[in-house]
Amino acid sequence: MDKYDLAIIGGGPGGYPAAIRAAQLGAKVALIEKEFAGGTCLNWGCIPTKTLIAASSFYSHAQSNLAPGLKADGVSFDYKEMIANKNGVVAKLRNGITHLLKANGVEFLQAAASFSGRNLLILKNTDGNESRIEAKYVVIATGCVSAVPSFLPRDEKIVESRAFLDMDKLPAKLIVIGGGVIGCEISCMAAQLGSEVTIVEILDDIMTNLDKDLRTEVRRHMEKNLKIQILTGKPLENIACTRNTVKGQCCGKDIEADLLLCAAGRIPASANLALEQCGLKANEKGFIETDLSCRTKAANIFAIGDVNGKYQLAHAATAQGISAVEAALGHCQHGRPQIIPSCIFTSPEIGVAGMSEQDAAKTNRKIITGKFPFAALGKAISCGETTGFVKWIADPNTGQLLGAGAVGAHATELIAEATLAIQSEQTYEELGKTVHAHPTFAEAWMEAAHAVAGNCIHVPPRKH
Repeated sequence: MDKYDLAIIGGGPGGYPAAIRAAQLGAKVALIEKEFAGGTCLNWGCIPTKTLIAASSFYSHAQSNLAPGLKADGVSFDYKEMIANKNGVVAKLRNGITHLLKANGVEFLQAAASFSGRNLLILKNTDGNESRIEAKYVVIATGCVSAVPSFLPRDEKIVESRAFLDMDKLPAKLIVIGGGVIGCEISCMAAQLGSEVTIVEILDDIMTNLDKDLRTEVRRHMEKNLKIQILTGKPLENIACTRNTVKGQCCGKDIEADLLLCAAGRIPASANLALEQCGLKANEKGFIETDLSCRTKAANIFAIGDVNGKYQLAHAATAQGISAVEAALGHCQHGRPQIIPSCIFTSPEIGVAGMSEQDAAKTNRKIITGKFPFAALGKAISCGETTGFVKWIADPNTGQLLGAGAVGAHATELIAEATLAIQSEQTYEELGKTVHAHPTFAEAWMEAAHAVAGNCIHVPPRKH
């Protein structure tokens, strides 16, 4: 039986960085992954969707003639070629991870893993053969999988996101069940390429975890500019598949499409780990509960990323994975909790970090806010990207920046500055006094900081 200092179950954005960091600290490491290095994020999630979204955005801009004075005639796309390019990007990054693991001395084991004790794992490879390994510490990084409700018919015209991203034909008409991040991102991508898209969300709005002003801005653009039909507050009912179409009813409307995408959420991949063999049990939602260091109730076992229920974000999994192996190997560094930004690649983009206005309302915390619209920003006007805004959320007594939101062009890049400011406990006065280069989109943060204080230069003063 092979013995390791550390075994990691899952080779996604949490697992493989954790493996590399543990190897850097001198540990003998086994990384166990049943499919491919990079996990869902690289192979069927973040990277594939963003590759397709980037291409669809270029096409959409070209269709709208790019900018005054520029015209692009006869622009077309080949979706099959777009998928081939997506597959090439995935393969390149996957090979890069494989080389990094090898260069750091991490042993990559392609198998499904389950526990037979706190330090013992059973590995089953693709041929069905079993082997066992022993590890002093184990990190569970198995992620999550798509939730497919039982009421949906089982038919080839009804798919979840992984299957959708492997299709080389874009449906002319698409129904999307679920107005969360995945549903909205794929809807925007398809609509930008000309698909007729209908989103059905049982909640009262799309992306309800966001502040209302952010999601309202995106919904308005999706409905007006991308012509996406968004039906909220009711479920899709009477779903049926014919030979060529899938049909349903919502809000008194009959809906028909070539394909139905189920984006109704994701569930943790914890069911096949045999957790009872190591004295653990997932909670009622399937998550493995941990402390702040991602340590479970079994002292030598950690759970990181989607499977622990803290965040469903690749970069959060990476940060947790590195912290977990450092804690396991005696290199734990205690500090302030990390601010985890979130990026949504809809059209327009969204970036958020720290406390939201919704969070403050739930805890009755007093806040002050400052907002600056891109419509008043020189760089945004010159680029023709005036949709959206940035905003700060701050403590009214100390001025400390507590949260931030951005919606519009480059929002997913802009949120990095806000995250740093919140993490370093800056005040809106300090941020406002920080000189920002002109003309840039980042200037909006400086302007919004001035707006918190009521002395913004480039918007009219508030009426009292």
